Amino acid sequence: MTTWMRGSFAGHEVNLVFARGMTLDVLTRRLRGARREPLAYGEAGGWAWAVHDMHDHDADDYDGVDYDRLCRDGAEVVVFETEPCSAKAHPPSFTYCRDGRTVLYLSFGSPQLRSGENPDHLSPELLTANLIGPDSECAREAEPGHDCFDHRDEDHARLVRAIAGFFDLPSPPLSPEVCAS
Repeated sequence: MTTWMRGSFAGHEVNLVFARGMTLDVLTRRLRGARREPLAYGEAGGWAWAVHDMHDHDADDYDGVDYDRLCRDGAEVVVFETEPCSAKAHPPSFTYCRDGRTVLYLSFGSPQLRSGENPDHLSPELLTANLIGPDSECAREAEPGHDCFDHRDEDHARLVRAIAGFFDLPSPPLSPEVCAS
């Protein structure tokens, strides 16, 4: 997942937020209220979406965005945190919030360890995609010379496809040149 985001927003560590049940104007206003200026934004398929920097370095604000507050009043948000700590090589993460509550959170590094009000919200989809469950472990893990890290991006892409398919997320244009911002 980080490969398609990294090329679009070089020099930025970004989050991609999809919102349903709120307008694009409300989404961008709430992000600005959280001191996260959208780098790109748009609407497609019933979802508003925005890409924003994870942190506001100019204001020394390194706290995460409170997406629960962002999606109050019956709205829902799907968030991909693409590079939570690139210096420490932490994997991307996914958060689903609805009506002011975190329903599901998972790290791409260990999707079997989920949290939130309903950690099993996507379990059938994750199981079908072999991202959790008995068939989720790399079959070649014990082979000499095999490094599971080599197919990490492929695993992340499968996770993004499973999440995007479940929520019927649009594919926003991820190049700043084509986005209205």
